[in-house]
Amino acid sequence: MQIRPVLSALRKHRVATLLIAMEIALACAVLCNACFLIANRVQQIQIHSGVDERALAAIKLTGFDEKDGVDLNARVLSGLATIPGMRSVSVINAVPFGGSPNNAGITTDAAGKQFAGVVNFYTGGPGSFKALGLRLIAGRAPHDGDYQPVVHFVPDDALVWVSQSLAEHAWPGVDPIGKEFWVGRPHFRVAGVVANLARPSPGEGGPSTIEWSVFVPSLPGAHFAGTYLLRASSEELPRALRDARVAIAKIAPDAVLDTTASQSVASLRETFFQQDRAMAGILLGVIAAMLLVTALGIVGLASFWVQQRRRQIGIRRALGASRGDILSYFQTENFLIVTFGIVLGMLLAYALNLVLMQHYELPRLPLYYLPIGGLVLWGLGQLAVLGPALRAAAVPPVVATRSV
Repeated sequence: MQIRPVLSALRKHRVATLLIAMEIALACAVLCNACFLIANRVQQIQIHSGVDERALAAIKLTGFDEKDGVDLNARVLSGLATIPGMRSVSVINAVPFGGSPNNAGITTDAAGKQFAGVVNFYTGGPGSFKALGLRLIAGRAPHDGDYQPVVHFVPDDALVWVSQSLAEHAWPGVDPIGKEFWVGRPHFRVAGVVANLARPSPGEGGPSTIEWSVFVPSLPGAHFAGTYLLRASSEELPRALRDARVAIAKIAPDAVLDTTASQSVASLRETFFQQDRAMAGILLGVIAAMLLVTALGIVGLASFWVQQRRRQIGIRRALGASRGDILSYFQTENFLIVTFGIVLGMLLAYALNLVLMQHYELPRLPLYYLPIGGLVLWGLGQLAVLGPALRAAAVPPVVATRSV
């Protein structure tokens, strides 16, 4: 199949060709970035929290006077521990997917010049590290003597446990055990590394920072009260949580139970990612609608051109062109239009990604999305033009010439 006759025919229909090419370019840009957004959402939804979600729940109390925090902790810890099936109750400031994070910027030097990012601090009372089910991959587990009183939002000069993701970011290629970092004046030393530990709000800071978390052993007190980590077997957790929510009314009548935050960690995950799942569904709908409109545009244009060229088709058939030749002509024509649109679309996709990076903290679009989007549109174009091309190839030469 020679390309020159096809290009000559396209030059005579510049406006229609350009409109279809621009439609394909827009489809390519939206397709690549929408698929990238969906992949990022799915990646976040499937994040490994690092904790034993099916066996954990949180109870959160508000409305109490801070000076009563010590007494409140004592009443809640002793009262909830007596619930049948409850394996442990401990004080913690937050749980994965539970929100209310303690975020702070850290530096790896005392002068504050080597900024290492904004990380989340989990403050956990005695028993919380074990209850979370964190998997230690380096260093040791917290000892009783590691738990220090909370000053402001964390203990000062404490031993801490960091996630593997944060350790690799802050100290790439070296052993993080014994490494130090600072939050202004407070100073911390790494005593262990856990495999995974997601933030309470994993979306903050972008996908690459989802696991930038620090566990700080802390003693419950006036500045550290109100949120409690419950652990039970996965079978007994729903009943234990229900009983705990009922018991709180008697144990702590001076506090208000936050029913939204007082859920199992599995339920908190489900709620936290509800919008992400909805957005992924919307984007899939947008992609489907966009591809359908693009395909209809190609079908409409090809059908119009087939109707306009019935005489030329008839003459070619009379001169010996086979049905395959006619089919090949329209497929080649469509391939050239789609290719031109894809080239423009790849440039547009890259520009759109730069805008999303600037305003929505989206990572850079991987280059492999561009050829994948191009292949999808090439396939769509060939499929869309197939019907009109087959109708053109099926017209007998005599009928085609007499129809003019």
